[in-house]
Amino acid sequence: SWTFESAVGSLGLAASGRLVVALRDRVILFDPRSGERQDLCRIEADRPETRLNDGRVGPDGAFWVGTMDDRPQKAPIASLYRVDPSGRVERKVEGLVVSNGLAWTANGTTMFHTDSRGPWIDRWRFDPATGAMSDRHRIATLDDATGRPDGGSCDAEGFYWSAGVSAGRLNRFSAEGELVEFFAVPVPSPTMPCFGGPDYRTLYLTSLRGNHPPEVLDRVPRSGSLLAAEAPVAGFAAWRFRDA
Repeated sequence: SWTFESAVGSLGLAASGRLVVALRDRVILFDPRSGERQDLCRIEADRPETRLNDGRVGPDGAFWVGTMDDRPQKAPIASLYRVDPSGRVERKVEGLVVSNGLAWTANGTTMFHTDSRGPWIDRWRFDPATGAMSDRHRIATLDDATGRPDGGSCDAEGFYWSAGVSAGRLNRFSAEGELVEFFAVPVPSPTMPCFGGPDYRTLYLTSLRGNHPPEVLDRVPRSGSLLAAEAPVAGFAAWRFRDA
């Protein structure tokens, strides 16, 4: 295990074998073999009310990461950023409360992005060669009962899996925003699905322990755990940050 000076919002794999890691207000490259850390960029370091949250390496080889309002009473002051291997930062979307749910289809031409406090799911046309985004569509607006959208992943068939953090379930949406199926999970607050294993048919799911009262945690002792299950459909390999 490794310790960092602030909470890790997200991370991705890098071509060099390192990890690209989002800390509170900066992105670093971390070598898990040597422990060496290299600063890549700072993001919103002058705004103590925000922090980096969900992030993912895109098909363009850049690290995409969003911020969130970290205060109890939240406002739409967060943004989505693109960080290229040189450390150059571009703001891509503004006016967010909690940026989340980044995922791309296997061909890299469709991107999904959510705001957990919107709560909504957007679909974008994406250019995997340049990282350009266009043709934004709001495909779903959700509620607490359906599940506010936390982290997300795409399967090999182009469907979008969203962790319903408020509903204890995993939702599978079509690219048009139809909720085609959902799966109850043994934790009240799932946070991020990911496909893995040799054939990408293992579905991993992180969860939030959070501020649930003791009586709730007694009933759901797996809260805060990493869960794994056989997936009904395959995923695909993650893209790598082009640092080498």
